[in-house]
Amino acid sequence: MLIDGYDTLLLDLDGVVYLGSHAVPGAPAALEKAQRHGVRLAYVTNNASRTPAAIAAHLRELGAPATAADVVTSAQAAARLIAERVPPGANVLVVGGSGLRLAVRDQGLRPVSTAAESPVAVVQGIAPGLSYGLLSEGALAVRQGALFVASNGDSTMPTQRGELPGNGAMVRVIATATGVEPVYAGKPDPPLHRESMIRTRARRPLVVGDRLDTDIEGAANAGVESLLVLTGVATPVDVLTAEPRHRPTYVAEDLGALLQPYPEVRDGACGGWRAGWQDGALRLDGDGERIDGLRAACDAAWAAAGEGQIDEDAVKPVLDRLK
Repeated sequence: MLIDGYDTLLLDLDGVVYLGSHAVPGAPAALEKAQRHGVRLAYVTNNASRTPAAIAAHLRELGAPATAADVVTSAQAAARLIAERVPPGANVLVVGGSGLRLAVRDQGLRPVSTAAESPVAVVQGIAPGLSYGLLSEGALAVRQGALFVASNGDSTMPTQRGELPGNGAMVRVIATATGVEPVYAGKPDPPLHRESMIRTRARRPLVVGDRLDTDIEGAANAGVESLLVLTGVATPVDVLTAEPRHRPTYVAEDLGALLQPYPEVRDGACGGWRAGWQDGALRLDGDGERIDGLRAACDAAWAAAGEGQIDEDAVKPVLDRLK
């Protein structure tokens, strides 16, 4: 099985385990089987709006095994980052939801809501109904010299309705108003991976995600292996044209691949497929599972790109074969 040799799965949530209020088909069952196989599950999310307990309850409702201790959030990583830089008990202005406030409090800091309370730091995370008034308080505090920390920089987040604005989009309000860029705690930056390792004590983790620029880049930054699933944001063309830091160790349709042997991919060949170049364009011959065709094509594309990046036009012939 693919999970053999790993002691912990560091799983993204949105686009991997669920989309909004609904589970990704087959994901809960795959995770339950993986846990029974002996691997630890840790749910690592850039979303700072909810508490670990609330996230775990949602996962259990969807049929996935989870406790609050299994959830690691960018809110926790951001709160630790701040706590390591400011005095114990310091005021921190929270521009976000209950998950962020709880994480700040758990680090021995005092969450506040106005710049008049002289916060030493401002921490921002996505939250439903995030108001202009609270963003304004955050901007005032940053202008007064408060440390500015953002839970994550995701420009969008996947939902059943499509991609909605993420925290990275909201961060631009304070950053634009003050001219101050935040320190980011979430993926792909190191603090959230560090938080995950502290909490899980993993020795051989596998990062599982759906985004190249957060999950996969975060794994690359940490020097650990990764699995990209195609149930969320990333598409086949994104993977084929990925730059080195965005290339996953494994590519799969969904979490079901965790419980299957991963096929050999070598010299542009996988399963019944073989990829190669002809007249400057990537070609794919053969037949079989679509995902094996994508794996073969990625191997050929990445080998040709080296440390660079393949142009999208060069891979278009392959995309027609992978529909």
